[in-house]
Amino acid sequence: MTVEDIALTMTPGIGVKGTVHLLEVFGDARSVFEASLDDLCHEAELHDAPARAILARKGFAAAERELKYCLKNNILPVASTDAEYPPLLREIPDYPHILYIKGRLDRLQSRYLSVVGTREATPYGQIMCNRLIEALAKRIPSLAIVSGLAFGIDIAAHRAALAANLTTIAVLPSPLPEITPSQHTAVARDILEHGGVLITEESSQSKQRGRAYIPRNRIIAGLSAGTLVVESPEQGGALITASMADGYNRTVMALPGRVTDKSSRGTNHLIKTRKAQIVTSAEDILQEMLWDTLPEVLYQPLPKRESRLTEDEEQLLRLFSESDSLSIEEIALRCGSDTGRLATQLVGLELAGAIMQLPGHRYIKIP
Repeated sequence: MTVEDIALTMTPGIGVKGTVHLLEVFGDARSVFEASLDDLCHEAELHDAPARAILARKGFAAAERELKYCLKNNILPVASTDAEYPPLLREIPDYPHILYIKGRLDRLQSRYLSVVGTREATPYGQIMCNRLIEALAKRIPSLAIVSGLAFGIDIAAHRAALAANLTTIAVLPSPLPEITPSQHTAVARDILEHGGVLITEESSQSKQRGRAYIPRNRIIAGLSAGTLVVESPEQGGALITASMADGYNRTVMALPGRVTDKSSRGTNHLIKTRKAQIVTSAEDILQEMLWDTLPEVLYQPLPKRESRLTEDEEQLLRLFSESDSLSIEEIALRCGSDTGRLATQLVGLELAGAIMQLPGHRYIKIP
């Protein structure tokens, strides 16, 4: 990775697809900046303004600032021409030339599965997400789970991967070291502490704050050979990710749900229209991904990570069953504590990945 790589992405008038096109024509970023105006306008078919912006090296000042920012914040920029760049992501037509990374770079060469879904996850979606990932971990301990660190199914997938001692990769819609949403900062820290990776294409100088969610979804889809949609209403980001994965000729799978459930309308429609393969077990995923032909692995559970719960939090967690959700008022009645104190303890349990908040201010235990 060179300063030219970052400068190319910061040159006015180029954009993601323009960067991909220039790399296809010239091979690498340094060669782009060594090209003549004639080469840029005729061989690469650029318009005059972006061609002259390249010749004037207009992206270099910003690129140098970005390199200093990365060094200060322990962020590693990786270019698509680097050997460490995820190989499957490089195959999509609109790949990001620069990834900004925190974590174990060697984990970007693992076997990936993207898991996405609605932000308003139901207990059914939460439990099935956990069960599928736990069962996959027993068969493929080298598997990496990719998701977007968002509320609902995304964060459930990351937490399930951590609980199963799998690597997990979070793709963010914001520059590092910022975490979006900020409520999941503790989970992001946990991901890094256990060998996972945080990825974004957003630089510290990005001007599209809040508008990077859909572009982020293409990275989630592009990183993996397969994408699993656990729950989704009729519209939403998970369906966009599934559509992108399908467009990249990747395997798309979906968990079915009851036809009366809003959170399953999108997944049921994917299955009905044959845009996704139905998944009811980890074995279905293994077969769809052709991973069932891999040698059987003798599963030996790794030691459980040390609990970070206080004694009061441990007692509170015992009030939850494996599937029923509880409101804060119901919890208060069961333990005889006031809701103010309970709210603090519930936040602690959420940050530890022991419970999850559902719509309507109800809570469910994460198996």
